[in-house]
Amino acid sequence: MKAKVILLISLFSLAPINSSNAVDCELACVDVYTQDGQLIFEARKGSGPKATAVPKPITKPKLVPKPKVVVKPKVIVKPKVIAKPKIAPPKKKRIVKKSAPVVAVATSLSDRLSKSLPTAGISYQPNFQPLINVPVFFWNDMPAVFQSKVDLIGEVIDVTMRPSFTWAFGDGSFKATTDPGAPFPNGKITHTYSNLGTYPVVLVTTWGGTFTHNGIARAITGQIRKVTALTITVVAAHTSFMN
Repeated sequence: MKAKVILLISLFSLAPINSSNAVDCELACVDVYTQDGQLIFEARKGSGPKATAVPKPITKPKLVPKPKVVVKPKVIVKPKVIAKPKIAPPKKKRIVKKSAPVVAVATSLSDRLSKSLPTAGISYQPNFQPLINVPVFFWNDMPAVFQSKVDLIGEVIDVTMRPSFTWAFGDGSFKATTDPGAPFPNGKITHTYSNLGTYPVVLVTTWGGTFTHNGIARAITGQIRKVTALTITVVAAHTSFMN
């Protein structure tokens, strides 16, 4: 049993990590993240070889010929007049200009795009002077999913984002949910005020999701928060005594 466990661990350790991401990035690097409350799309890819320098040719040193041994002439009583040899002018060295190495420069394409997400609107019922100790129904108009398709430098990016909601009803009560709510009788987001007064109702919508490129889905880095607020006035019920 121990041998099987060790074999499985060794096989997993040899498996490549994120090999699909590495292959995908060789062709085009795509990223989607959030910044300053917006959704940012980035794409870049190369369209040429990497910059390479042509190697300089290796020149072999020239071989200098060995000087010939000149035999001294024999001494003659009446030496003949030997004409002085003509001295040839030194040959000028030919200077060969070396051409600069050819460099192949890689070209690249990149683009960046930002998108804004919708802000929720708040509704409640009854919408005129809700009563204390009576449930108030709250809801917003956000869709259950936000989808967008973007084309950057020929790379298609599909984005899917889903919202979650945090309600603050103004009297110290909070509710976190993924349900956008609905009016009576189907609404599940209700709150009952026990005291009359004016209350600030705040809704925080948090967006998160994934993006897909070349059939590979990845998580979007960061989240986007949108804040919506309104005030609600809760009144006491008027009572009257009748015989």
